[in-house]
Amino acid sequence: MGGTREERIVQRQRNEKWKSPPLRIEMPECINCDACLRACPPQFGAIFNFGTEVVIIPELCSGCDKCLPACPVNCIYPFEEWQSTGYPNEWWSEPGSSNDPYL
Repeated sequence: MGGTREERIVQRQRNEKWKSPPLRIEMPECINCDACLRACPPQFGAIFNFGTEVVIIPELCSGCDKCLPACPVNCIYPFEEWQSTGYPNEWWSEPGSSNDPYL
């Protein structure tokens, strides 16, 4: 399940083999520099500009931590409660769209 990025986008499911939790961006701390977006490996392609926010879609984030050293303000944190807390469904308008920076 969820072997490729495209499959994870269609299924909206995280790869069950990923042991690390997905990450999240604390927007009040974020300076919108997009360094994290550029650091996210394209096979995951989890970070997007959504309006004025920079967001990480948990189902696409492997928790690989490549974005952490790229962030100059350290506003990226583990999102262990992502399934119970949830996030806006509208974020899914970005993956696979013409705004998708990983295509």
